[in-house]
Amino acid sequence: MEPILKLEGVGYRYEDAWALRGVDLQVNTGEIVGILGPNGSGKTTLLKIMDGILHPAEGKVSIRSRSIKDLKRADLAREIAMVAQENHFRFSFSALEIVLMGRYPHLGRLQFEGVKDMDIALESLRATQTIEFSERSIHELSGGEKQRVLIARALAQEPRIILLDEPTSFLDLKFKREVFRLISSLSSDKHISIILVSHDIDLAAQYCTRLVMLKNGSIYKEGTPEEVITTDNIREVYECPVLVDENPISGRPRVSIIK
Repeated sequence: MEPILKLEGVGYRYEDAWALRGVDLQVNTGEIVGILGPNGSGKTTLLKIMDGILHPAEGKVSIRSRSIKDLKRADLAREIAMVAQENHFRFSFSALEIVLMGRYPHLGRLQFEGVKDMDIALESLRATQTIEFSERSIHELSGGEKQRVLIARALAQEPRIILLDEPTSFLDLKFKREVFRLISSLSSDKHISIILVSHDIDLAAQYCTRLVMLKNGSIYKEGTPEEVITTDNIREVYECPVLVDENPISGRPRVSIIK
């Protein structure tokens, strides 16, 4: 089966320092791929290259066998939606207005949203269980509620791939679980490919079908959660002593820090 997203020998540099080098990665339809690694390992840079925000200094990125450098921004936005780690809104937009912003790649120049766009926005709010917030200001929502609205905006783009940069940062346990369960349902129900960066190793191990562990801008290990989340790998990449055992409920790897 042809991968929906493919990276071949991708490298990126900031001035004189390479942030990524020699990255080969394939993502299939409906897959949840988690990108792990310590700060400075190149995780966010990798997402930005997938989204076309940054252009690799070497290598190639293609979506459904088409190089992203040959796609116009609106065409790329119909393929990939990005939920960044930080989103600041200067004005007090309602949740519905935020989600309608996701329709921009489907609208012509100076074209306003129509009935179809409104229906898709409302369906996206329902899919993320945020329809009750549709008239509320984005500034009035909690962190978890806001994150689900931002995922709804991404969903309204009708993309084949959604990229998420630290989707559970600053959220409590309840909302972390809700966001990951939402990601899982989007993958299984709508066959959207999800690629997420996360420092929540345990949650990534529970919900991701495949993990990619970065170290110093290169892929250190790629595979199933059981193959990637091992005591040796965590110690080597994060430089922290840990114990990795099995979650008694799910059977997936579980990480505990050793004093």
